[in-house]
Amino acid sequence: MRRKQAVSLGVRLTVSALMLAVLMAKVPSFDLGEIVPDPSVATALWLGVAAALTLAGIALSALRWQKVLEALEIRSRLPRLMSHCLAGQFVANVLPTTIGGDVLRVSRLSRETGESSGTFASVVLERMTGWLVLPVITVVGFAVNPGLRHLGTATRVALTLALGTLVLLGTVLAAAGNRRVGGRFATRAGWRRFLGAIHLGIDRLRSHPGAAANVIVAGFAYQLVLVLAAVAAAQALGLRPAGLTALLAFFPAVLIAQVLPISMSGLGVREGAFVLFLGPLGVASDQAIALGLLLYLLNLAVSLLGAPAFAAGGRPRVPVTA
Repeated sequence: MRRKQAVSLGVRLTVSALMLAVLMAKVPSFDLGEIVPDPSVATALWLGVAAALTLAGIALSALRWQKVLEALEIRSRLPRLMSHCLAGQFVANVLPTTIGGDVLRVSRLSRETGESSGTFASVVLERMTGWLVLPVITVVGFAVNPGLRHLGTATRVALTLALGTLVLLGTVLAAAGNRRVGGRFATRAGWRRFLGAIHLGIDRLRSHPGAAANVIVAGFAYQLVLVLAAVAAAQALGLRPAGLTALLAFFPAVLIAQVLPISMSGLGVREGAFVLFLGPLGVASDQAIALGLLLYLLNLAVSLLGAPAFAAGGRPRVPVTA
């Protein structure tokens, strides 16, 4: 297993390095110094806003997770979930590993609650809300700014990613929510019980529409804050065309693309996506690459706040009672 993880890590690092090298080779004018905006009071304020929104996004992800857990009747305090989310961000974005922050979150919370399958299901369902929300935000962006609908390849790729994500999500939810498919694993042992846990989670959300609505609202808040963080970073770089409506339409597609398990922390994929989507708006390729790298560095910097939570470990706690 360790050998496979090492090989996977090496492949991802190689892919990221190659993609960045190709992008920079095609943009000979690119200078790493462009990642750091020209110093000014306005720039510092925009960077501060972007960093604060990035941290707020982590807090909202913890809140979204708590709403899913409540729907599954698993109690956990928000500060503990925030701690686990910060530790997960540290693992996912700072440490050279393929284990991922979600695995850490599941392992730590399951030790505290004793609900391993339910905790696993909560993380999966929490992630699935993103796959529901992101395409909707893209559609809203195109709806409020009709000019974005006629940008050729950029428009087609963004809408294809949005619609494809919705179709894939619908297929997964239909299979996991079906009693004959997902329900058959509900009482199984081993890894199959996790599939059953997802089925039971979906079944619980369907029977508690209020809880499901809370999860979706928290999901929208989380993703919208990430969009606003990207807008603030773009303003810090002076990318005026990359405004709110443009990033509402295209940034969700960037987020969808960068989670593909082919690179390290989305490096290379995210920057290439920005070049594709922002180019037709008049943003130069070197500026689009700089935006992607700046967002990565901001996320990396905020993720460092999770180092103490990661180092402290997941000490067993007394489960929270209702």
